[in-house]
Amino acid sequence: MITATTATNTTITDMFQYDFIQNAFAAAGIVAVVSGIVGYFLVMRGQTFAGHALSHIGFAGATGAGLIGLAPLWGLLGFTLAAGIAMGVLSERISNRDIAIGVVLSLALGFGLLFLHYYTSFATQATALLFGNVLAVDREMIATLAVLGAVTLVALAAIMRPLIFASLQPELAEAKGVPLRFVSTAFLAIVALAVSECAQIVGVLLVFTLMVGPPAAAQRLTGGLWSGLTLAAGLALGEAWLGIVAAYYTDWPVSFCIAALSALGYFAALGAPAWRRSADHANEAA
Repeated sequence: MITATTATNTTITDMFQYDFIQNAFAAAGIVAVVSGIVGYFLVMRGQTFAGHALSHIGFAGATGAGLIGLAPLWGLLGFTLAAGIAMGVLSERISNRDIAIGVVLSLALGFGLLFLHYYTSFATQATALLFGNVLAVDREMIATLAVLGAVTLVALAAIMRPLIFASLQPELAEAKGVPLRFVSTAFLAIVALAVSECAQIVGVLLVFTLMVGPPAAAQRLTGGLWSGLTLAAGLALGEAWLGIVAAYYTDWPVSFCIAALSALGYFAALGAPAWRRSADHANEAA
């Protein structure tokens, strides 16, 4: 006799008969963990707009790369890295930082439109770039994402201690000799790497889905740094994988499913009591 549980397990197992599903789970897993961890610091530092801007700036790089015959990922990566470093270097010189970022963002999107105008055959790839297409990821892309993810996490680990100090107590950190500009620049370069990876899964328009939603929910649910990082990565991973499952059985876009789960997770976390996060972070960083 076949029970309902057995039938469900068999149906879920059937998904993994397809190579594209296996690739999607592998790629989404790598990107979700990286996005959750990097996004945790992005939210903690209040730089989510900068992360959003980097993803859109990368769109211009990706379309430009297509115009000259390169893979979109490398154009996306190059533009976001350059923009992230520039934002970090100029962060202490520009008083109206968000205005400057907004102007650069608009200019970058304008260039993206110009590149598409001269290379119309790239339009289909541009749609995938904007909204993501994890089901089209191949083994080569998984390997690339794994390398980029490892580089991102190693770089983040290298600056984590001064980054935490500079994020929670910037005045004291500066007085203690922490190079705030270097830390800011290095962190935004790391964010650029994470954004480039995340865009391959959910698209440049929905980067917040994995880089902001899960970390923001984690910071509502736990007050510790390490528990927060673990929860952010876990939530991002769960939402990414459940999004793929939901898309498989509903035939809805994967990015929409992941975005919906991310929003539901954050709204559910809003009902949790606010914890004294800053004090806990400072204690763990000490």
